[in-house]
Amino acid sequence: MASKKKNFPLRLDPSVYEALERWASDEFRSVNGHMEFLLREALREAGRLPSTRRRTSPEAGSKPILPQGDSTTSAED
Repeated sequence: MASKKKNFPLRLDPSVYEALERWASDEFRSVNGHMEFLLREALREAGRLPSTRRRTSPEAGSKPILPQGDSTTSAED
């Protein structure tokens, strides 16, 4: 089942639209699809897009990996 997408009007300067149209064509995407791709990438890079991957917890009993040169020791040592 396809997810519902929000529809909204967007006003762009004609030169911006033309540049997006050329870029989208170069990437074999529609203008709408390319705009969504660009926005999603910008949101992800800014840390504002919820992750779709689930983080797994470390295995029970495993020790954290410390950076080299870190003199911190765990209580189990």
